[in-house]
Amino acid sequence: MEAGKERILEQILEIEVEMFLRVPTENEPSCRAHMEDMQLHRRGQFAGWSGQTCESYLEDLKRAKAAGKNLMTLKYARMDNLIPPLSGNPLIHQIRRRFLQWQKEVIARYPNIMRGARDMADFSNYLGAELETYSDETLELLAADVEACHQAAGNMSLEVYRFLARQAGYASIEHMEESFG
Repeated sequence: MEAGKERILEQILEIEVEMFLRVPTENEPSCRAHMEDMQLHRRGQFAGWSGQTCESYLEDLKRAKAAGKNLMTLKYARMDNLIPPLSGNPLIHQIRRRFLQWQKEVIARYPNIMRGARDMADFSNYLGAELETYSDETLELLAADVEACHQAAGNMSLEVYRFLARQAGYASIEHMEESFG
């Protein structure tokens, strides 16, 4: 990963963690006890994004922070259907549809790794709620990244798990799949 994008990701994760730790909950989520894992997964998510898309999302976070908005609180409130939709941008449906297809492909190809993953309904809900927190500019850039990946016969969901496999010390995602078998 290039140094400029790495600096952007560090800033993104810093703000996301700050927001995440302030999400009000009745019960403490288990992922708060494993912040390093959460950051690793988020870093994996951004691995397939262009630097420009990451920069735009960082600006979304900075604007929200300056306005006193917590994008993580909004995302989880949307997931629980506690607030109305945050965006009606049609790109949300387009991006989500492609990621659902990609996620199904990863589940079919790597069932051992994906055994503990979110089910498809939960994945769709989580992704849709998150996409609603993005600005129209970020959605446009992400849609372009998704389309470029699709045109290149790639899979951005698979890239997340390849990244996680490398970070866990596996030579490849296939080796990780075998070891989980």
